[in-house]
Amino acid sequence: MTVAVVVAVCTVGVSTLVWGTVGLWRLAAERRRVPGLLVPSMFYRPEEVAVLIAAHNEEPVIGDAVAAARGLVPARNVFVVSDGSDDATVERSRAAGATTWDLTPNRGKAGAIRAGVERFRIPERFPLLLLLDADSRPRADYLRTALPLFTDPGVVAVAGRATTAPDAPKTGMGRVLTSYRERTYLCTQYLHKFGQAAPAADAVAIVPGFASLYRTDVLDRIDIDAPGLSIEDFNMTFEVHAKRLGRIAFHPEHAVAETQDPAVLRDYSAQMRRWSLGFWQTVRRHGVHRGLFWTSVGLFAAETVIASVVLAAVVPVLVLAAIAAVGAGVLPTDAARVSADIAAAVPVLPIIVGLLLVDTAMTAFACAVGRRRPRLYMLAFPLLRLWDAMLCLRALLAALGRPSDGKWKSPDRRPRGPSEPGLAVSVRAGTDDVAEISAGAQVTRSRLRADTPRAAHAN
Repeated sequence: MTVAVVVAVCTVGVSTLVWGTVGLWRLAAERRRVPGLLVPSMFYRPEEVAVLIAAHNEEPVIGDAVAAARGLVPARNVFVVSDGSDDATVERSRAAGATTWDLTPNRGKAGAIRAGVERFRIPERFPLLLLLDADSRPRADYLRTALPLFTDPGVVAVAGRATTAPDAPKTGMGRVLTSYRERTYLCTQYLHKFGQAAPAADAVAIVPGFASLYRTDVLDRIDIDAPGLSIEDFNMTFEVHAKRLGRIAFHPEHAVAETQDPAVLRDYSAQMRRWSLGFWQTVRRHGVHRGLFWTSVGLFAAETVIASVVLAAVVPVLVLAAIAAVGAGVLPTDAARVSADIAAAVPVLPIIVGLLLVDTAMTAFACAVGRRRPRLYMLAFPLLRLWDAMLCLRALLAALGRPSDGKWKSPDRRPRGPSEPGLAVSVRAGTDDVAEISAGAQVTRSRLRADTPRAAHAN
């Protein structure tokens, strides 16, 4: 069973154990905290939040995204940058009530965000900016749960919590891919990011661009559209840490937004390659630094490579063992003996046990936290982990080559239907919960008044 343990440890990593433990400590500390009182002046109001959506050929979903944004903030606060779209993205977003700019030629998502921030003078007009993807739908209580996190004057960004939108096509592949993605969200956000966001740690590795908040007074110090990167959100997060701009807050029961994940393997693979490539490019761009965050990133990067190599090797090793086993029964005597020795030397059962042990534990955790029943199709999840490993290694090699141009192509979108309750973790957003988050926070900044165009913040 030594091989099974080695495979399990290599594929789960030390980071999961460390940050999962920190997350448990944080959860226990929050439950012991005595709730305090909140007054309206302690945190921002929805009308002080701008929403910026960078979109490229998002005709099927842009109207729904704008409608969701308008459910959070006034219509005048919602802005769309159509990045060289050649469909009806501009018309749909304007019809939905957003202030829309048809940007041509296209500059890529990061370039569109930077251009939108400047054109709409967002830092001059609003203290907070919500970056929203065209396929994202923030929950109705997104701001009610997110804004109190800014009562800590050191917080400059709130990372949104992603959950898969319950609108996958009723196909076998659609169910497998979206359920697998939801498992990934739950495991990474509860077992990694929750611990990383502990105030004493401040090691959150990504403020996801799908639905996250930034204080606008730090945007001019963040290189949003750094050249050579395929995605912007990893780099923006690394910039916050590298320039010591402030702390990143995250709680898995707050700032929740649904996102439309790919339901066909082609789109899923393209998205995973892009995400992985963006991570490796960002790691390469920023290099090595001292500090807890950089140590955490370095450890995670090393573990990711090790886990990917181990997982990618599983299939050829098992194929070799199967061929050797067959050869032992059909080949001539000497060749059969060699084949039998090879088959005996490959620990097939321990490898499978080690792989399935970790995968089963991840699925059980996700089902428990997400309050979902296990499904038979979840048995296909180990195959997707193997596929992810190969995509990750391919992206690592690509990151060592020529830089990306930042141009993007969205997956095939599906018109959004109404949300279905119960498919994701429920969000507690009562008064006591909000008070618990903000209890003990020292408010050292002045409050933005209704007639003041911009708040002054202390770093």
